[in-house]
Amino acid sequence: MDAEQQAPESGCLKVSSKSSPASVAGAIAGMVKDGVGVEIQAVGAGAVNQAVKAIAISRGFLSPVGIEIACIPSFADIVIDGEYRTAIRFAVEPRYTHGTPIADSALGE
Repeated sequence: MDAEQQAPESGCLKVSSKSSPASVAGAIAGMVKDGVGVEIQAVGAGAVNQAVKAIAISRGFLSPVGIEIACIPSFADIVIDGEYRTAIRFAVEPRYTHGTPIADSALGE
């Protein structure tokens, strides 16, 4: 079994300080609904601010349809124009309780 069959392909969204949080949130929500792993990458305080706002907004998009999400931050060393920079990456994924999606357990299924 290859990697694509074991887990959905991960999508990496690069966010800048000029990114629209609502647009990024829509992309996050769409990818989570499709079962695609979402990673958001931001470099700089302004970009991290927009990314965090987008994650909060996407939670508002997903909660009414019974999907709760969790966000796991990490650091990544990247190269931009030949310079080493530190990015913040946010892994956004559905939240599970004891191996069952919260949406299913809340419905008693």
